[in-house]
Amino acid sequence: MKETLNISSWSIRIIIAGLFLISAFGKIYPDPSMFGTISIFEVKQLYPMGFSELLAKYFSRTLIGVEFALGFLILFPYNLKKWVIPAIILMLAVFCIHLTMEIINHGNQGNCGCFGSLLPMTPLQAVMKNLLSIGLLVLLIWKHDEVLPKKTNYLAMTNIVTACILGMFMLIPLYKKTTVFANDDAANTTLVDTTSQQVSPAAPQVSATSAVKDTSKTPEKPIGPKQKKSGYAKYYAGIDQGKKILCFFAPSCEHCQATAKELTEMRKANPSMPEMQIIFMDEAAEEIPNFFKIAGASYPYKVVDVIEFWNAIGNEKDVPGVCYLWNGNIMKFYSGTEGSNKFNKADFNLQLQKTKK
Repeated sequence: MKETLNISSWSIRIIIAGLFLISAFGKIYPDPSMFGTISIFEVKQLYPMGFSELLAKYFSRTLIGVEFALGFLILFPYNLKKWVIPAIILMLAVFCIHLTMEIINHGNQGNCGCFGSLLPMTPLQAVMKNLLSIGLLVLLIWKHDEVLPKKTNYLAMTNIVTACILGMFMLIPLYKKTTVFANDDAANTTLVDTTSQQVSPAAPQVSATSAVKDTSKTPEKPIGPKQKKSGYAKYYAGIDQGKKILCFFAPSCEHCQATAKELTEMRKANPSMPEMQIIFMDEAAEEIPNFFKIAGASYPYKVVDVIEFWNAIGNEKDVPGVCYLWNGNIMKFYSGTEGSNKFNKADFNLQLQKTKK
């Protein structure tokens, strides 16, 4: 009987350790050197809670380090009942309260960020997972107390926690020196905008007589919504004039690459599509040439800091983002890879065919 209890005790400890280690790893997946992953957690989870930019950087790295530490500590025999298990239960309880408030305020939508982008999970699913974990831990203390190791080694525990937290700060430095660049002026860039060469047909020859504007006809009243400021003019000066497509992409994101390729195919089928411009997240910017190779065409683009990128696209949205603007009015904003709001070629064609808001 005691051996059976011991096996069950170890099963619970392994499950909880796995959940915490996967949760910590998911927040730095796929590459901790890329600031996009942890910045998403900071901008979408911590900023709305009132964290400042600097405090969010410290807190996110410390939290991930603590998650790693607790995942390791529950496998060690040190102070399990007195410190480790209560600390895990407390952390899970705090997460449950936060996620419950998210559900009440914003509904059960989107990825809660518990496992980062590794295992997307809704807030309700995360609450259920946390409650189940708390139940297992309570069972571990109550039913298997006699088989839990009772050893004390505060030095080892402190070293594990300290090593994990410092490891996060070393793995993901607080600041990264970046070079923000753009190719909105094709004459001053080595990456030429080849959209017109690859997509648009050759421009027709215009005779001198036909080039003269006919002023005898009354000009048609412009069709479209009233002029408005979109807030994106700081990136592209003419973005609020007429119809425009503004995309928010991460250079190494496969979904972003696929969406850009779909847009290129649409332009090939419809050369009169609105002008398309891109704002790239400053994550793996060296992948931009390959991005355009996959997309099948190059477009004017700007690369901005990760924090500014998420502020521009909106904390509630995700990549790939495709914003259709008309006179500065946001007619449609596709974002993310799931649900009804993800980019859809058929729906976008319908949006482009509409003559008024």
